[in-house]
Amino acid sequence: MNSVFETALIGKHVVIIGGSSGMGKATAKLAVALGAKVTIASRSLAKLEAAAADIGGGVQIAPVDTTNETGMKSWASGLEKVDHLVISASSAARGAFAELPTTDLRAMFEAKFIGPYVAAREVLPVLTEGGSITFFSGVLSRRPSAGATGLGAVNAAVEALSKGLALELSGRARVNCISPGMVATEAYAAMSNEAREAMFAQVGNSLPVRRIGEAEDIAQAVIMAMTNGYLTGAVLDVDGGHLVRG
Repeated sequence: MNSVFETALIGKHVVIIGGSSGMGKATAKLAVALGAKVTIASRSLAKLEAAAADIGGGVQIAPVDTTNETGMKSWASGLEKVDHLVISASSAARGAFAELPTTDLRAMFEAKFIGPYVAAREVLPVLTEGGSITFFSGVLSRRPSAGATGLGAVNAAVEALSKGLALELSGRARVNCISPGMVATEAYAAMSNEAREAMFAQVGNSLPVRRIGEAEDIAQAVIMAMTNGYLTGAVLDVDGGHLVRG
């Protein structure tokens, strides 16, 4: 890291919604290490407290649910100024097009699109001039997979939102989107160890980098999106080459 990168976050307030686990937590750790004041938010108070203890650095916690619009408004209105907002909170519903229950599809859109949309809108009044907003999508937006059509669609919607807001908020804030490939996080905790490792190995061997991602790989991209003042309206593919593989 160069000196500009190392000092760009010193004293800045970084709010990470979804910061209690996975890629959001890894981003919080890196931001704290770079001197930022960090607030992590998610629905589970217990997970937030455990994450804060692990991250250290005086990280603040906020138990909020992005799908609760009234709660989001109340929380955001009480925030101190925010320099960078990261929304990594996510939800995935998989299933064949003809079989996926509409309720599951709606819940996914609420969690991964409507929730981040509302969060960004409510935090915007306290976002500093020249600050940034970073959303999360995923590789299925542009490389579809059978059984994940709905998930691909919501990822594409998040990317469209990011690009539209980058234009609408030009001169006010930069807006970007991180599109991760498969990353080893708690999202796969429900699988057996054997099945999970087999899946990671299969996917990893199919990628140009010959491995799946780690949460820290994604955190580095988020920090770059926050600190590069020339970057806006971009979808950063941090996917091990998933989009270009054969």
